[in-house]
Amino acid sequence: MKFRPLGDRVLVKRVEEEQKTKGGIIIPDTVKEKPQEGTVIAVGPGARNDKGDVVPLDVKAGDTILFGKWSGSEVKVDGEDLLIMKESDVLGIVEK
Repeated sequence: MKFRPLGDRVLVKRVEEEQKTKGGIIIPDTVKEKPQEGTVIAVGPGARNDKGDVVPLDVKAGDTILFGKWSGSEVKVDGEDLLIMKESDVLGIVEK
């Protein structure tokens, strides 16, 4: 299925978090925190300004981003758990 977000929304896939600590202790799913880092899968065309012009987003597909702990809505696309959020929920882009 193809999915294209509308407006200033961004489709994000969370990064996979480590299953064990550096010391080798396995972390069960019940106590693991959800990662606040993800990869942008798709972006909408942008938000409209006061004049009605579309302002493109600062993030693009392939960017690694940081977002707030409670940001976005969880959705399932092609059996994969993803997040959809507004660009304003994105805290920053991780540059490598």
